[in-house]
Amino acid sequence: MKTRILSALLILVPFIGMKAQTYNNLNGQNGGANVITTAVPFLMIGPDARAGGMGDGGVATSADAFSQHWNAAKYAVINNPTGFSISYTPWLRNLVNDINLAYVSFYQRINDMSTFSASLKYFSLGEIQFTDDQGNPLGLYKPNEFALDAAYSRKLTDYLSMAVTGRFIYSNLTAGQNVQGIETTAGVSVAADIAVYYEKEVEWFPSMGATFAWGAVISNIGNKISYSKSNIEKDFIPTNLRIGPRLTLDLDDYNQLSFNVDINKLLVPTPPIYATDTLGNPIINPDGTYQIEKGRDPNVSTIRGMVQSWYDAPNGLKEEFQEFYFAVGAEYLYNKLLAIRAGYFYENQYKGNRKYFTLGVGLRYNVFGLDFSYLIPTVSQQNPLEKTLRFSLLFDLNKDKREKLPVK
Repeated sequence: MKTRILSALLILVPFIGMKAQTYNNLNGQNGGANVITTAVPFLMIGPDARAGGMGDGGVATSADAFSQHWNAAKYAVINNPTGFSISYTPWLRNLVNDINLAYVSFYQRINDMSTFSASLKYFSLGEIQFTDDQGNPLGLYKPNEFALDAAYSRKLTDYLSMAVTGRFIYSNLTAGQNVQGIETTAGVSVAADIAVYYEKEVEWFPSMGATFAWGAVISNIGNKISYSKSNIEKDFIPTNLRIGPRLTLDLDDYNQLSFNVDINKLLVPTPPIYATDTLGNPIINPDGTYQIEKGRDPNVSTIRGMVQSWYDAPNGLKEEFQEFYFAVGAEYLYNKLLAIRAGYFYENQYKGNRKYFTLGVGLRYNVFGLDFSYLIPTVSQQNPLEKTLRFSLLFDLNKDKREKLPVK
């Protein structure tokens, strides 16, 4: 029963979409909560336990098989010619036991300059019992979503690489049921990522070797998604900017320490504040739209929405800065065998209020890698990964067994 109730709430999210702000947002008007919502938010969930142990950041971390999600340009400089990964993430495990995220990825080096990669992300929302308005059962269904990716990455110089990713998105949440009198259908979209990555050894510290890297990605650049056959109501997918640096210190031949920072911003319109009359009802314009009191109209194209997202917050520049969220992480690596990780994730209280520490451990042996991570919330609201142990597997095939020192 808990699964049915929870899944029903999750199903409503795409239909609410930007309409969550149809009526005047009094909190937003007073400088309070004004959360940006999109369809298919599962695209933003970090799939791997390594990044999960470092605050869910990975735009500039060293390349591994999970780079497809964080920054595919890292594949151009990955040390091993072939590899793949598998991960499993329980979702809302405190409430239900059948919602989860599964992820697989694969990469193959084409030559010294370029690499091909692909991945599949699958999100299952558990089993629900559909009912009509009178509570009569209409059947059981397991809503699900998935994204299928393919990427090509290439070195541009000795230190700089670039990647382009194509993505097919499928979201089947209602099995064609009527929601609020509207006949629904599966949502379909296509999107692309554009990524760059820079990595170079530096001589900043006389007593030790060091590597500096930075990465930048604009992900999920794609058309809006619709869940109704009328195709009139469409919602943005989570187009996102992620950028950040990494510094790796080779303390000696066996010990390595890395620090990384991810800075993120959703590139979709901020919900405006709609005007109301003295009774609190929305004021409707002659063309049938709601009158906007502060902010800008969110019903724009994808590209215009990306540009508009930088200046459309109803409460001005202060609110625009609130829309950035951050991940900070550190990783200690001993002899390329044992990794210990920690991190912190921060999101402004008015834009979702996700705040949590993360811890992680990783083991590497020959071609095999195993990672674990654990999340500790620092706010009272529940986190979907609270009290959940995440794990992921990596396989780096054709790896040089003679390698001893960390790869720069």
